[in-house]
Amino acid sequence: MITDPTEQTTDPYAPLVRIERLSVDFGRLAVLRDISLNIPRGQTLAVIGESGCGKTVFLKTIIGLLRPTRGAVFFDGRNLAELNERELTRQRIRFGFLFQQAALFDSMTVAQNVSFPLRQHTATPDREISEIVLARLAEVGLPEDVLAKRPAELSGGMRKRVGLARAMALEPEVILYDEPTTGLDPIMGDVINELIISTRRRHPVTSVLVTHDMRTARKGADRIVMLFPLSRLRPDEPPIICAAPPREIDTAADSRVGQFVRGEAGERLMEMRLQKAES
Repeated sequence: MITDPTEQTTDPYAPLVRIERLSVDFGRLAVLRDISLNIPRGQTLAVIGESGCGKTVFLKTIIGLLRPTRGAVFFDGRNLAELNERELTRQRIRFGFLFQQAALFDSMTVAQNVSFPLRQHTATPDREISEIVLARLAEVGLPEDVLAKRPAELSGGMRKRVGLARAMALEPEVILYDEPTTGLDPIMGDVINELIISTRRRHPVTSVLVTHDMRTARKGADRIVMLFPLSRLRPDEPPIICAAPPREIDTAADSRVGQFVRGEAGERLMEMRLQKAES
């Protein structure tokens, strides 16, 4: 694992990620407001919610790609906003990120894509890099004959699997998944779900999973958090309207959670009609 042990906290029970009163604004547009949340080591957290509720923004603040407007994100006891760019880069090496569309480099082969983090951040010898690439591809169920292919030659599911192999190249402590099953058929989506579960079994990782897919959330998470769009909340309402284990999500007290989980549009349609009538 590519880490500096001197930078890690000594308390094994401290949350690996701690979020304190996090708010993110883009100009006058408030996206996240006053979110506080702990993510324990080894836990898989699923973040669900409608489009526009700030799920991906939340994910990007965890890795320091976005800085909070107010509040703070602590990773392993360190406030990311207080780190200089060099220190922040060193912390990011401890993360793996599976982007929504895999975000592979089109001009590179599969082998070059998966090896990219190793070549960028380590001095690992070429022979060892080749062994790591083969091992990571095997873990996601891809054969050796994909090594020389480019992303355009792969199916959507294969690109996602290559993206996961790349995310695991540095044996990260945290993996962030941004809509890992979007655009996939149900069977391939479940293949990705199983790979997320098997990755956690093989490696001691903490995971944050942003998804619209309730099958993914239920199957892969220890805890589910639901965000609600700020534009449809009262100023005093918290944006996290539910935080519960998967087995309790269907019986959440807030009716908005049940409607999202079951995919029921009735109340949302009423809201849209009222907005149209008022405009």
